[in-house]
Amino acid sequence: MKIEEVKSTTKTQRIAAHSHVKGLGLKEDGYAHTMASGLVGQEQAREAAGIIVDMIRWKKMAGRAVLLAGPPGTGKTAIAMAIAQELGTKVPFCPMVGSEVYSAEIKKTEVLMENFRRAIGLRIKETKEVYEGEVTELTPCETENSLGGYGKVVSHVIIGLKTAKGTKQLKLDPSVYESLQKEKVENGDVIYIEANTGAVRRQGRCDNYATEFDLEAEEYVPLPKGDVHKKKEVVQDVTLHDLDIANARPQGGGQDVLSIMEGLVKPKKTEITDKLRKEINKVVNRYIDQGIAELIPGVLFIDEVHMLDLECFTYLHRALESAISPIVVFATNRGRCAIKGADDIISAHGMPLDLLDRIMIIQTLPYAQEEMQHIIQIRANTEGIAIESSAIELLSQVAIKTTLRYAVQLLTPASLLAKINGKDKVENEEIDEVGGMFLDAKKSAKILHEESDKFLK
Repeated sequence: MKIEEVKSTTKTQRIAAHSHVKGLGLKEDGYAHTMASGLVGQEQAREAAGIIVDMIRWKKMAGRAVLLAGPPGTGKTAIAMAIAQELGTKVPFCPMVGSEVYSAEIKKTEVLMENFRRAIGLRIKETKEVYEGEVTELTPCETENSLGGYGKVVSHVIIGLKTAKGTKQLKLDPSVYESLQKEKVENGDVIYIEANTGAVRRQGRCDNYATEFDLEAEEYVPLPKGDVHKKKEVVQDVTLHDLDIANARPQGGGQDVLSIMEGLVKPKKTEITDKLRKEINKVVNRYIDQGIAELIPGVLFIDEVHMLDLECFTYLHRALESAISPIVVFATNRGRCAIKGADDIISAHGMPLDLLDRIMIIQTLPYAQEEMQHIIQIRANTEGIAIESSAIELLSQVAIKTTLRYAVQLLTPASLLAKINGKDKVENEEIDEVGGMFLDAKKSAKILHEESDKFLK
């Protein structure tokens, strides 16, 4: 007798640098736990980020900016990701790197504005008239083709819908019959038809048929309550960039060969005009005034902000002051350095003083050895690596001499080495061996200095 184990079909996720971050790890009173939600230490920075999150939720922070400043490997990007996790999926979070603005196809300021618009959400609430119920009858009525010939055409469709409160028979346009066929609607299915557009949506099979043995796994839904004809509120989340793109694309298109060929070629990235954006803003403001839509300022996270040049910083000034703008979170690991595009101006964090003046700065501090041990343990757990406590202590000592990033990167090679050596856990021996194989930046720089005559200049 052959027994096979059924493998799980659950999607396996790739482990990224910040996969372990699940939130800011704050208590109810706003103070930070020493270690929680994948974050260790940096209590002051996390508490400050918690206040930022509250301000975003209360919509008190539109058009403002925050700067996360600190040495490399002190958790700036991790805190930004934690802010995104705290806000949830409903609030737009748009991450980008400073060097992304240098595109060959479009202007630097256009890249910034695109990301600004991606970080602003719009929740549209619409009340639609719908016919909803279980299909009890579906009869297409055919007539002779008015154009002549032998074939018959569908003139209209008779459909019967049933809810817990009653039944209704509808006479529908032949175009709706095509939609019904596309959705593969049959008797016993629960559907809804929009009264204005005639759009059909199949919700599933009625749970009265749940005892049927079907080859396909069917989704069963309860019989709808209330009347067949009802008003239903539909909520849709879009970003302003989605609206820009939808309106920038030309509708329809020519029937000649040239226009068809142009449509087949991948379109070049085009700029969206300022005029179009102003028109969309007018429509959005009108929707907000009417109570149809609600504006949700999201978060634009710009990492390595010192990579932006003077033109971009000047543009950011104007963008932050506009009526519709998101919360901008900058991050940089630079101290005093030249501003890109104006090498004669030396400024803190590589940003102009007038922009720094309007930014709230959150400082991140280097980690202590004990905190590094906890971070290494969290990364090992995330990657599913069994490691001895003595090996974690050794890695934390390596992290103090070199960097935390280098120490964390040694985990996976050490675990592979442990498997080759036939061990279940990573021990000090594997850490030492891997450390000898892979150099850190300081060791490499030292070798370059000592043996500079052997390298090309």
